Amino acid sequence: MIRPAPRHTEEELKTTSASFENAFPEEILSWAIAEFGRDIVLACSFQDCVLIEMATAVDPSIEVVFLDTEAHFPETMAFVETVRAHFNLNLTITTPPAEAANWPCGTSRCCELRKVAPLSSVLAGKAAWITALKRCDAPTRSDAPICSFDSQFGLVKINPLATWSDDDVEAYRIGHDLPAHPLIAKGYPSIGCAPTTKPVAPGDHPRSGRFIGMEKTECGLHFPSSGAASGS
Repeated sequence: MIRPAPRHTEEELKTTSASFENAFPEEILSWAIAEFGRDIVLACSFQDCVLIEMATAVDPSIEVVFLDTEAHFPETMAFVETVRAHFNLNLTITTPPAEAANWPCGTSRCCELRKVAPLSSVLAGKAAWITALKRCDAPTRSDAPICSFDSQFGLVKINPLATWSDDDVEAYRIGHDLPAHPLIAKGYPSIGCAPTTKPVAPGDHPRSGRFIGMEKTECGLHFPSSGAASGS
């Protein structure tokens, strides 16, 4: 599939990103959906549904993508269906290629095959994707722009929640009476695949329970150089 020609230069995206530094996420989403229309998708981990609520308020038919690694907690898979029904989502659920059977969660090519490759297939032919990435998530994300050109996937990347804190997200969830992932209350503030995620002690960084037993902090969707082929 041929990807649409870029609509913005990297310099234009840098200027646009800077202009959104003090904007509400809803404003950013309204711009993004108006700008890219059917050529934009929202990739969601379903750790929460705040960004989904915001995006579907702008466009109820926006395509939402969930990457089923075949290693998620049962609670995550159940929550996906809860959120799908709650918003009547236009939901795409990816599955890993057959080759992934040889690379279970925590092995060297796990994320490459179970996350990066499936998302790349979904994004083929698209012009932009929306993520829930926040600068507070990890040091690797502290300088994340609100919008930029994603050279890994070859399209515009938009992070409407980049400037938000975890407390901002939770306050919005409570204020809008949105469902909560059941593992949050069990000490999992950051939820990945079951074999490599553990509860976090009070006061520890939310992502300290991720990628257990591996020398990495990212799966490779956002930062390819940080270990896309080193686990999940």
